[in-house]
Amino acid sequence: MNLLHANDRPGEYPRSWYAATATPAAPHPALEGSTRADVCVIGGGYTGLSAALHLAEAGLDVVLVEAHRAGWGASGRNGGQVGQGQRRDQDDLERMVGRARARALWDMAAESVALVRGLIDRHAIPADWRPGVAVACRTDAEVAAAQAYADRLGRDYGYDRIERLDLGRIRALIGSPRFRGGVLDHGSGHIHPLNFALGLARAAAQAGARIFERTEVSGIAPGAKPVVRTRGGDVACDHVILACNGYLGRLEPRVAAKVMPINNFIVATEPLGDRAADILAEPVAVADTKFVVNYWRLSPDGRLLFGGGESYGYRFPDIEATVRGPMTEVYPQLAGVGIDHAWGGTLAITMNRMPAFQRPQPNVLSASACSGHGVALSTLAGKLMAEAVAGRAAGFDLLASMPPPGFPGGALLRWPLLVMAMTWYSMRDRLGV
Repeated sequence: MNLLHANDRPGEYPRSWYAATATPAAPHPALEGSTRADVCVIGGGYTGLSAALHLAEAGLDVVLVEAHRAGWGASGRNGGQVGQGQRRDQDDLERMVGRARARALWDMAAESVALVRGLIDRHAIPADWRPGVAVACRTDAEVAAAQAYADRLGRDYGYDRIERLDLGRIRALIGSPRFRGGVLDHGSGHIHPLNFALGLARAAAQAGARIFERTEVSGIAPGAKPVVRTRGGDVACDHVILACNGYLGRLEPRVAAKVMPINNFIVATEPLGDRAADILAEPVAVADTKFVVNYWRLSPDGRLLFGGGESYGYRFPDIEATVRGPMTEVYPQLAGVGIDHAWGGTLAITMNRMPAFQRPQPNVLSASACSGHGVALSTLAGKLMAEAVAGRAAGFDLLASMPPPGFPGGALLRWPLLVMAMTWYSMRDRLGV
């Protein structure tokens, strides 16, 4: 079974709060027949759309093909948080690659957040940027660690946008008794993720990129002039950019061996009215410290958008039941609240939680698996691949120089082994370990 067709209707966005409130966008045609381009981008999420936009602005002839609709995958379904840093913290990165390269990775991540904000402003994208992402800690030890890390970022990286949250402050901010303190990053933010994707698609098309939706790729003929084959036609090109993330399937085995698709879920409650201020006193986003992280924020119309729970197979579970449990653990007062929207999406992770930047074939670039930290980093990944095609590959090469290890058991056994590992960590979460 293909994840592209396991849980959704062909060419339709999921019935999410994002889809219900998105700025309408006319569909692009499907590819029919043969065409030629300098670059063929496969995938219409943040990575692919950013790549297409930056390539077209540089004067290249770009074709982007998407199996469903622009922003249909994780880019239009995620929690909308735009965070600083990489998925691994700077302490880990310094141990992995040394202080100088860790600093370069920090600067790159800061650039990615600035890139998102700059694209929103430059192209008048109605993504509703709002500042502030809090980390809510469950134990005093977690509070101490989070605040010590914030101090270190200020001291060693010059990042002074993080506010300490003591017990009184977090109780005032988050209407839940579950947390002991935390931090609030005023330099991060959150957005309407589908509107951001649709805005990138509009900007890319206006810059000259040709976007084809409902165009599923069946294979890539390798060579000095690769040919991307679809069900309705083909694209001969000089370069291919793979931007498929969790929906890659079997298209490129060298990438599939290092990335793993997983599913994550979100609900949108009914409007909370006066209760909303007791849930979150400020318009910030929040994530907790569980391994299988919970994340939430209020929508502009006063709903709680709450993400929680994961699955590792093809079919989505009962999403409302999956998310209601962690939501009411955080907010017992919402035990009977109505759920108006419940949706899931497929993202990708790697073994070391660092993005997978690869050159799997001659003239083929791939970037995927930001491991839940992808709104900013995926957008930057598209820009970095566009620069690499133009001969400026320093940024791409920095990330490609840290290839994630392959999953034990390869593509065949990675799923059952991952399920075993994630089940263990989920049990630790439940036990509060």
